[in-house]
Amino acid sequence: MQEKLAGVNSIREALIGRRKVHKIFVQEGKASKKVEELVRLAQKKAVYVQYVEKQRLDEMYTVSNHQGIIALVDSFRYAEVEEMLEKAAMSDREAFLLILDGIEDPQNMGSIIRTAECAGVQGIIIPQHSSTEITAAVARASAGAVEHILIARETNLVNCIKSLKEKGLWVIGADMAGEINYYSCNMPSPTVLVIGGEGRGIRRLVKENCDLLVKIPMLGSIPSLNASVAAALVMYEVLRQRESLVKNTF
Repeated sequence: MQEKLAGVNSIREALIGRRKVHKIFVQEGKASKKVEELVRLAQKKAVYVQYVEKQRLDEMYTVSNHQGIIALVDSFRYAEVEEMLEKAAMSDREAFLLILDGIEDPQNMGSIIRTAECAGVQGIIIPQHSSTEITAAVARASAGAVEHILIARETNLVNCIKSLKEKGLWVIGADMAGEINYYSCNMPSPTVLVIGGEGRGIRRLVKENCDLLVKIPMLGSIPSLNASVAAALVMYEVLRQRESLVKNTF
């Protein structure tokens, strides 16, 4: 199966990532340094580039602004959780996984994936249902980060969490009902961080299977943060504590 990617960043990351890029369409007369660099990269990868009129691109991609460039790529390949654990075991860092319990907005999903990749998360787990899939819109919102991080889909997050705990990972949920502020907690490692969906947060059974619940203090009139902002805060707190621990051992 193939799908369309649009936008310079998404296509560039696909070219250097795991997905196969079959063909790239570039708008005639769309001259820019970024597009020219992308075309050169595609030629090095032996990917055929065709120049077409803007109308052709508009007809091919109606979701949003294509930025004058569209690629035909293989559909996104989901990973297995075991792949993530193997990746962590082969690295010099303890496992750091992320579970997204019902993120339905593609922009939020893409933003979280981008932050996770930057923060050193080795894999992201999403549910089979009640969650956005990894679509072209998610890939674009992630600025291409979906091409560089393992993402798995699980039919039962509770069973997945239990399996990870049996393997020695600590499961931390970020929730308004948390017992302690996220920055006041010593984050156990290896770590699985759980972020709830927009509005409803972490589902009850998932929450009950977390080892620890942390909260983000809310001092204003608005009761909660955007899911991608909340995820970023807690992910980088995990990273901060790990970096501090490494520095203190020398």
